[in-house]
Amino acid sequence: MSPARTRLVAGAVVSASTLLLAGCSGSSDTPSASRDAINYALPANFTPNWILPIGTAAHLNTNNRSIADSLWERLVAYDGSTGKIAWNKKASIATAADFAADSKSVTITLGDRHWSDGKPITSRDVQFWFDLIKANKAEWAGYNPGKAPDNWTSFKTVDDRHFTITFDKAYNSQWMLANQLSEVTPLPQHVWDKGGDAGQVWKTLNDAAKNISGYASDPLWKTISGPYAVKSFSTAGKVVLTANKKYDGGEKPGITTVNLLPFTTADAEKNALRSGSVDYGYIEATDLDQKDSFTAQGYEVKPWSGWAITYMPYNFNNPAMGAVFKQLYARQAVQHSIDQASLAKVVFNGTAISGYGPIPQGQASDFVSPTQKENPYPFSTDTARSLLTDHGWTEQGGVMTCAEPAQCGAGIAKGTKFEMQVLSQSGSTVTDNMMSAVQSSLAKTGIKFSIKTAPVNSVLSQTPQCTSGQSICKWQLSFFGTAGSWYFNAFPTGDSLFQTGGGSNFGNYSNPAVDKLISASTTSSSNQAIQDYSATLAKDLPVIWLPEPVYQVSVTRNGLGGFSQDSLANFHPAQWKWTS
Repeated sequence: MSPARTRLVAGAVVSASTLLLAGCSGSSDTPSASRDAINYALPANFTPNWILPIGTAAHLNTNNRSIADSLWERLVAYDGSTGKIAWNKKASIATAADFAADSKSVTITLGDRHWSDGKPITSRDVQFWFDLIKANKAEWAGYNPGKAPDNWTSFKTVDDRHFTITFDKAYNSQWMLANQLSEVTPLPQHVWDKGGDAGQVWKTLNDAAKNISGYASDPLWKTISGPYAVKSFSTAGKVVLTANKKYDGGEKPGITTVNLLPFTTADAEKNALRSGSVDYGYIEATDLDQKDSFTAQGYEVKPWSGWAITYMPYNFNNPAMGAVFKQLYARQAVQHSIDQASLAKVVFNGTAISGYGPIPQGQASDFVSPTQKENPYPFSTDTARSLLTDHGWTEQGGVMTCAEPAQCGAGIAKGTKFEMQVLSQSGSTVTDNMMSAVQSSLAKTGIKFSIKTAPVNSVLSQTPQCTSGQSICKWQLSFFGTAGSWYFNAFPTGDSLFQTGGGSNFGNYSNPAVDKLISASTTSSSNQAIQDYSATLAKDLPVIWLPEPVYQVSVTRNGLGGFSQDSLANFHPAQWKWTS
């Protein structure tokens, strides 16, 4: 999966921009005239904070995974770097995946590959990952009950370069390959397995991964399979990668040094672009009227579209508002209050696409249902108000208040006010503007919407899955998707997001009928199952659907090429080349 891709919010101030640029001084903030280096701008207010190629809930940002993938290649790497989402065998450890005729098992063939210390990559390294995940699945962000590793009943080593995984039943091979096997990363068992049980090894690796300042020196992170190694990794967010001279895979790095530069705000990053100290950066959609000024400086400006959806999850277990959120009519009132067309046109300067359900709508596919395409809840604050008043709410002091508990719904006390707060990621004027617009339209319905901002890592850590009695369950709404909240694998199933107990089902949404549809989409070879899922969630509103923006409006230096921008929102340094 490609979890919560992050971007922006918060207004920039001159002093912050100045400090940021000063902090990026030296060779990494000068033009890469030698063509031996490239300066890549990370999303504003994003701080890389995880190196282990196994995600946990607090470390879901896709950029973390892009860095890890440059160090340890996946068993089966899917990306859109050629312009189409497909298996990229050049960036994969596996060379073939042969499914049995009954679709109940797969035999994998590994390439003739080696770790950077010269040891061969074998089936044992894949089994090491398998055993770690099996024993620690509840802590793995990719875990969804009933899916991997639950549905992998056995791992049988055939020889050093072949192994067979058996499933608990027949599965859609497209889904299994793109969404399950693509999560596997062979790990250097001979270095990382220090003895003890899998639980202790998991703890050792995760404890080491928390020590960001030690990434460049810890021997654990020096045995790699990917095209790059870590040269330095700052707790402030600056990462320097250097070409792995021992790499024997198919994506030979074309640029020796990759500088990944952090910025506290989008304005600070734009200042760096204007000064020429960034080779691959971005502007916000609101800056498209300045396109000519960047092209005049020798840059190309091009939107980076993504295979994603954007949303705000409700916390259905919040002790104050969870009972309200559980009422479908209340969620319908909220959704009717979101003017997606205006947000896409005005806030995103026409670069966003309205999204009405769980399947990406920015790119053509056979997965989106007619129900989702047609928008079950068109913008109408009058309709939204009627839904509330018809269910026992009256407006008092400008805010809808429950006057008839029997009509409001189970658990909603008389006098409950329809007031909700979002914790939104900081760093971008675009997100600020969108939240203000949403606040204004909800106010017309009589719903009070307050906004609190924090860096994206804080948003993710402060809005976890929880039960109502926990102190961490005070959050009501969360937003971490200025560039898209969730980037899918090739097959856009919802097992992580919306299945009961899903690893990234932050708001604890649960619907047994939806669980069955999700399971059907992973086992059926027909697209009808996933279209039924699309239609059901477009109507049931597990989250607040929002416009899907492009991942970013990229600004790249002329002469940088050799790749297409990956619609899965990963970046691939090994594919970057100076062509002129």
